[in-house]
Amino acid sequence: MTVAASFSATLVDEWVRAGLTDAVVAPGSRSTPLVVALARESRIALHVMLDERSAAFFAVGIGLANRPAGGACHDERDRGGRGSRGRGGGHLSRVPLIVCTADRPPELHHVGAPQTIEQAGLFAGALRWAVDPGVPDEQARSSWRLAR
Repeated sequence: MTVAASFSATLVDEWVRAGLTDAVVAPGSRSTPLVVALARESRIALHVMLDERSAAFFAVGIGLANRPAGGACHDERDRGGRGSRGRGGGHLSRVPLIVCTADRPPELHHVGAPQTIEQAGLFAGALRWAVDPGVPDEQARSSWRLAR
């Protein structure tokens, strides 16, 4: 199992322990390890959408039904930073959700790489908590779980 797959499986297990019952995904290549981990988790109802905006609205609906929901999408913009891409995570209406976006690797940030968006602060003002765990690192495995 790759480090990304192992990290994703651990993250999904932690979400289940915290009460997550549903996950809505708009899969893309960068979110594959997380989507695979969600698909393998029988304790989560997985809802797959082809479009990030549809996935976000569907997750909001689940949240409005008082079911703990999470979402994963690959947020990206076109080369000029315009267009409808990259907005999947931005359509959340103050409904409690876990939102996980998959960005390009750090070495492709701020160098003009296509389909990148600055995700730090993407939900500023609407969050209780945010974290960028960075690229999964085998040496940091002991920090992947909450202390209980």
